[in-house]
Amino acid sequence: MKYSSLLLKLSGESLGGANGQGLDPLMLQRYAREIKPLAEAGIRIAIVTGGGNIFRGLPGTGKGVDRVHGDRMGMLATTINSIALADALADEGMKALVYTATPMEAVARYYNRDHVLEEMNKGTVVLLSGGTGNPFFTTDSAAALRAVELGVDVLLKGTRVDGVYSADPEKDPNAEKFEALTFDRVLEKNLKIMDMTAFILCRENKMPVIVFNMNVKGNLQKLVKGEEIGTIIK
Repeated sequence: MKYSSLLLKLSGESLGGANGQGLDPLMLQRYAREIKPLAEAGIRIAIVTGGGNIFRGLPGTGKGVDRVHGDRMGMLATTINSIALADALADEGMKALVYTATPMEAVARYYNRDHVLEEMNKGTVVLLSGGTGNPFFTTDSAAALRAVELGVDVLLKGTRVDGVYSADPEKDPNAEKFEALTFDRVLEKNLKIMDMTAFILCRENKMPVIVFNMNVKGNLQKLVKGEEIGTIIK
């Protein structure tokens, strides 16, 4: 295996299936089965999910929701998603634990870096929910922060497209796909891979990012084995 540890970032919408809303049991099962071979191979795995399938904080501010309250609602949505995905992982025979960035001990464990590392070293798949615990930060920023804190080999951003393009490939048939990019090249081209806070955090800490299509069966395992899947930014 090329990578012995990773942080996988999944959007909330991906857990909602075709319409991107709510929770799709078949999609949860599908992702759990994609992750299982890696766990069985001894790869140390952390997962951060978004919450957009349940509530998106920023758009909610235009509908009478205070920004700080909206972001907190989004953090709770990521916890719901993490619990659902942890159950799907457990159904496939893996040990999975959910951690939260703000204390809610009756629901999940409160995030502590050293405790999380101990569990990862035991082969537990850890799901890190609640964003950073602060408003005004996205789950991309949470994923970048946790990846750097935990010292994983790579941050994998699972999407529904097969990498980074010069334009939206679903709208522009002439969009160019990039196999590899430097952080500076992404900034120069103003490519929207993740929010700027997350991107700068990865760049400053030399955390490679790979954007790939999580919905293609076997992609995750091929990528971790070292096949050139998606787009790598380093």
